[in-house]
Amino acid sequence: MRKVVIVVAVLLSVNSLVQAQAAPPGDADLRSEVEQLKQLVREQQNRIDALEKEHQTPAPSNSAGPSAARPADRQASDSAATVATNLQATPADKSAQNAGSSDERIRNLERQIKGIGPISFSGDVRLRAEPFFGGPSDQSLDRARARVRARFNAIANLGEQFRAGLTLASGDINDPISTNQNLTGFYARKAVALDQAFVEFTPKQFKPLTLIGGKFRYPWYNTELTWDKDLNPEGAAETLAFNLDTPVLKRVALVGFQLPFAEMVGTATTDKRITQAITYGGQLQTSWQLAPRLKLSAYTGYYDFRSSDSIALALSRASSRNPQTPFTGVLPLASGNPVQDSTYTTTASTIITIGGTAYPTGVTSITNAQFASKFGLFDNIARFDIDTGHPRLPLTFIGDYVQNTEACGNLPNIVAVPSNTSTQTFKQTLNAPCNSHQRRGYWAEGTVGRLQRKGDLQLGYARIYIEREAVLGNFNYSDIRQGTNVTQHRFISFYQLDRSVQLGFTALVGRPLGTTEPWLTRLQFDTIYIF
Repeated sequence: MRKVVIVVAVLLSVNSLVQAQAAPPGDADLRSEVEQLKQLVREQQNRIDALEKEHQTPAPSNSAGPSAARPADRQASDSAATVATNLQATPADKSAQNAGSSDERIRNLERQIKGIGPISFSGDVRLRAEPFFGGPSDQSLDRARARVRARFNAIANLGEQFRAGLTLASGDINDPISTNQNLTGFYARKAVALDQAFVEFTPKQFKPLTLIGGKFRYPWYNTELTWDKDLNPEGAAETLAFNLDTPVLKRVALVGFQLPFAEMVGTATTDKRITQAITYGGQLQTSWQLAPRLKLSAYTGYYDFRSSDSIALALSRASSRNPQTPFTGVLPLASGNPVQDSTYTTTASTIITIGGTAYPTGVTSITNAQFASKFGLFDNIARFDIDTGHPRLPLTFIGDYVQNTEACGNLPNIVAVPSNTSTQTFKQTLNAPCNSHQRRGYWAEGTVGRLQRKGDLQLGYARIYIEREAVLGNFNYSDIRQGTNVTQHRFISFYQLDRSVQLGFTALVGRPLGTTEPWLTRLQFDTIYIF
């Protein structure tokens, strides 16, 4: 290092010498300076020679050490330390510094992650081709579209008692029952929104209890007869579950939930409170080992939708059109399938008066919409799991029966049509009369196979039958012909191409009840990438 320091000094001196020799002749001061620099160079060269000789000669065993160094050597040592420090700070060495700094940041991040618990990430991307054919004779439902779905999940275990989760998903943010995004819109960017955000608490003092709040996956068991699988409810839920060590009954659980879905402002002169539209519900769950290879899971639940008219109004406004807004959107509430529950809709048409003559403007708006029914759904599900002896060929049968105990129960609350004014005329329409006997729905499904390892295959068939008032038609299965008043067949076939890749085919064939309309066939060709 000493040699490095002195060589640097020599080079600097030589550079000064060259600059001085290039000065104009006759400058006595510069010539004198040159002579001094030459003398300095000679002295530094002598010092280099002495240091090289000293470096080549072994130090005596009784060396006094660094503190006994000669003054010249001490000066060279101090200079070397200074240059070494400066060299470590040069840009040529910053990559090493940054590498160490990055490692430290990573270690800090690892410590933070360990402080909040293990975090896991997952998700999937699905590409779908979806042609439609058949249906109405005017071919109004014929189409062929491409769709994409993307979801990303992050789950954190926050110690022994807490768990938190976050999910981002694609899709129309106004449609709660679909995360599919149509490939359309002139190549515009596609929306990604918050699909789940929850915290779950399981007290260590009483582990059978689980509390969850936020926007979360269903804590109760259901089929898409009543709830679409893409919908994530919001609010709070409680689960009390006990595993039993008995020969037949293996598990008993109670699930309760409170799910707000809209806020409404009062319009009365003396009452303008903001009230909450909410779903209250609960489910009793049991699991039974009926035979060594036969398991039964039974579920009985009730869903009570309070103030569901807010849904009717939002759906009606979403589908309304007039000359000023000929397209459907911006949507207060979209639905993946046409809602067929009996609905009263009131519209207002604007008129102007000129010279005592009234002229309609053609501009209309939705002023009110109400379901003819209230919705108190009594839902019963039985699931049989059969071990065939072949691990790749399990059998599953699911039966679901739902009944709306409040079909046509909202008829006494239908608001009368307002009187016409000089600026507006009002009209009330009804899509279909309410029949309290049309309140039941059925779902029968069978599947064989699994989707766990490469080469696995799963086949299935489902028969779906939903009367007009049986369920809320904008929260159930989004892919059927329509939300209620429908008969439907579904055929599925999925193949596990690789550990993280699935290929799927689904055929949906359905039509409205009580009609001779041709069957609408909807085919779905899926490629799903899972990470």
